[in-house]
Parts: sequence; C-alpha cells; structure tokens
Amino acid sequence: MEDASTRVPALVHRASLLQDVAPGDGTWEKINTVLRERIRTSAGRDRQPSAGILDTQSVKSTSVGGLRGYDGAKKLSGRKRHLLVDTMGMVLKARVHTADLQDRAAVPLVLEGAAEEFPRLEHLWVDQGYTGTGKAWIEEHLGWGVEVVEHPPKARGEWQPHGDLKDLSSVWFEWVRLPPQPKKFRGHLPRRWVGERTIGWLSQSRRMSKDYERLCETGQATVYAVMGRLMLRRLARV
Repeated sequence: MEDASTRVPALVHRASLLQDVAPGDGTWEKINTVLRERIRTSAGRDRQPSAGILDTQSVKSTSVGGLRGYDGAKKLSGRKRHLLVDTMGMVLKARVHTADLQDRAAVPLVLEGAAEEFPRLEHLWVDQGYTGTGKAWIEEHLGWGVEVVEHPPKARGEWQPHGDLKDLSSVWFEWVRLPPQPKKFRGHLPRRWVGERTIGWLSQSRRMSKDYERLCETGQATVYAVMGRLMLRRLARV
C-alpha cells in the first residue's frame, strides 16, 4: 500500500489546482468544451448539439463568505448552479449566482452568447420555473423553441351523479372536492430527467455537496472541473 506521506502532496496539488488556474479566464470552460466534443463524436453525434435542457440546483453556502441569497422555494440560503446540458447530459454552459434570483430572471445571464457558441442549437426543454419572461426571452433573443415539461395537473374534484340513474330526468350532479393525495414519486419527466441526472453526477463530488467557494466564478470553474473528470473517465473506457 502506498505510504500516506507520499499521497499528501498529490492531494494538496489537486486541491489547489482550481486556485492555480484563474477561474474567470475561461480555461476550465474550454477544457470542458474539448472533452464534450470528444464524447459526442465518440458516440456518433455531431460536435454541436441541436437541443438542450436548462435546469438549476440550489445549494447551501458555507461560512467562507461571498455573495448568497435565500431561495424561498427550497428554503435555504446559498447559491444556484444554473446548467445548460445537451441530450447526453454533458454540460454546455454553467453559471453560479445567488439563490434568490429566480430561474426565469437568470435566463439572460446564463444564455448570453449561447446562440453564437452553439449555432446548431434550436430547442430547449425547461421546467415551470421558466414560464413567462424566461421562455419569452429565449424565443425572442435566441430564436429557439422552448417546451415546458411538467406533470399533468392533479384532479381537485369530480362531478358525482345523484338521483335515479335509470330515470335521467331525475339525475342531478354535484361537484365534490377530492381529499388531498399523499406526496409520492410521480415518475420521470421526459427530457428533464437528463438535467436531473447531470446534477446527480455532479453531486457525487464532495466539493459539490455545498458551495464552498468565496466567488461565484470559482463555483462555475468547479462545475467544469468535476464534469471534466467524469468525461475523462468515460473517454478512457472508449
């Protein structure tokens, strides 16, 4: 077994790699792009995607400081990781911002310059958080089609017949409210599960369990770095 003293310098080197490469200069994003294109071509696909999925993950921040906000829906104080992924789940763009910024309001921040970067992309699948101004901005400024994927609405009540069903002239109906259904897993949503799977991949890294970074740019670089590790392992098996 390798001596622990020989492993410590290597661990320290890997831990400081994100700090050695300036997180805001785009280096990690360029590395992610090269690896993603290799993954796509090895799978017999075009280097440029034609469709994608937009999703977010809210995570708690730590006492390290930096910008943060409160997400009322998830009831946590921290930041949001905003991800644009292709249909294989590979990250196309990642942005980290305060958790109080709604999904639809963050669309211009996340997709700025995306039309030039991904000229073949023409369709997005999103959740209900992007309805309204978010969906309209994508269609107006990028010219992409946007499909909001959601669960079918739950029935709140039903019309129940009363009277003699054999004599239709005596039948009358009453609207009866149904009891609330217990919360349970309602099944995978088409296409949206791809974005959720990518979030699950990233969450396997301890560095991604919370937002430990002082700067949002470092958080973005961490997303690309973790995704790069996953893609390298996949390419090694090809």
